Amino acid sequence: MSFKHGRCLCGAVEYVVDGPLRPVVYCHCTMCRRASGHFVAATACAVSHLLLTRSEQLRWHKSSVHAQRGFCGVCGSNLFWKPANDTHVSIMAGTLDTPTGLSAAGHIYVGDKGDYYDLDDRLPQRHDGAHGIALPSSDATETL
Repeated sequence: MSFKHGRCLCGAVEYVVDGPLRPVVYCHCTMCRRASGHFVAATACAVSHLLLTRSEQLRWHKSSVHAQRGFCGVCGSNLFWKPANDTHVSIMAGTLDTPTGLSAAGHIYVGDKGDYYDLDDRLPQRHDGAHGIALPSSDATETL
């Protein structure tokens, strides 16, 4: 298993993923658009596979009753999204060091997308958040 490394813009938060990552899902919900400035491109892993190697500046914001978002308290980089039930942690794909070896699998909440761009990449599109892509891990049996 190869480790995947990632960090925020300024390097105050660094992490390692020591397990498989889910393909990238693009989220167009209003909260993700506001948090990122566009839409979110996120992969995910089992919570137990995310190792924070530098986390003094990691801050969490409970953005709804369903989830919280992790970001750097210094540079503001949007890093993580974690559901309240702790089934997995989503990782903003752009914070991973390249090459990631990842590919995009689909779009969710497309009814909320911004009016200034089109979705014409032929990936599956959902109006809700049920993309049906499971974590590729033996300790995460739930479909996300």
